[in-house]
Amino acid sequence: MSEDDVEVVWRKFDGSLHWHHRMTRLGEDEYGVWLGGPAGTVYTRGEQERVFTVEDDRVLLLPHDAWWTAEFQAAPARLDAYCDVATRATWSRGEVTMVDLDLDVCRIREDMSVFVDDEDEFADHQVRYAYPPDIVRRAEASAAWLTTALRDGVEPFGSRYRAWLDRMGAVDLAGSMSRREPPPESGGGTSPHGRVSRLPTR
Repeated sequence: MSEDDVEVVWRKFDGSLHWHHRMTRLGEDEYGVWLGGPAGTVYTRGEQERVFTVEDDRVLLLPHDAWWTAEFQAAPARLDAYCDVATRATWSRGEVTMVDLDLDVCRIREDMSVFVDDEDEFADHQVRYAYPPDIVRRAEASAAWLTTALRDGVEPFGSRYRAWLDRMGAVDLAGSMSRREPPPESGGGTSPHGRVSRLPTR
């Protein structure tokens, strides 16, 4: 495991292990830290409960201080953006951890339409995990903001993410190319979201 490798770990509100997979740190800009994963990246849920191999390159944005993450997928994946509402990212020795708060905001590549997924799961887990009122408010506010930002193409959902996807496509993850310089200012319901062997649910 190189110094640029990052283990991305999702947990549920009770601390149980959810999705986890490895990505490579590409760099950082004013929006947050960007990680990349090539086609063939393996996503595992829980303790080897379900394993999926993704078929498209993707980049993951971990904001500096926000209750969401955003994964952008290369064509021809059905979704170009899949945003998880979650607690702020916590970093520790090559690992980043978030608590998944169920709601997902997605944008379809073909027509750029946006939808919110897993609202039923969010309602169920408010009872099951006894989400505090503040957590519920933050999750709902994040989902509302993401919906508007994705529809309006607010950065980094406009063109910025494309530069990072281009960078992902150019980087040999097995090599030693530097991945830390930021890209140019602009560039060109399911999860692990996109073209996978099967489509699991977050």
